[in-house]
Amino acid sequence: MPPGTRSQAERDEATVEIGYALLSGCFLGAVAFGALAGPALVWHLPPAVDTSLVFAGSVAAGALAVARVVHVLRRYARHEG
Repeated sequence: MPPGTRSQAERDEATVEIGYALLSGCFLGAVAFGALAGPALVWHLPPAVDTSLVFAGSVAAGALAVARVVHVLRRYARHEG
């Protein structure tokens, strides 16, 4: 096999790893959002607190999801390399 080409099994492995990274990142983001913004969605809080909790939950969820995806894909790249 010429250098730089991958077998079908190697391409499938990379696809599964990318899917796992995205799925686990989305799950972690959803859990973080639920933990931070959950009280605002369940209880009747003042509007400023409501907005703050939803904003904090959104920011934390996005940051944690991206961090998880990057972590999983870097670990996979080190394993491959």
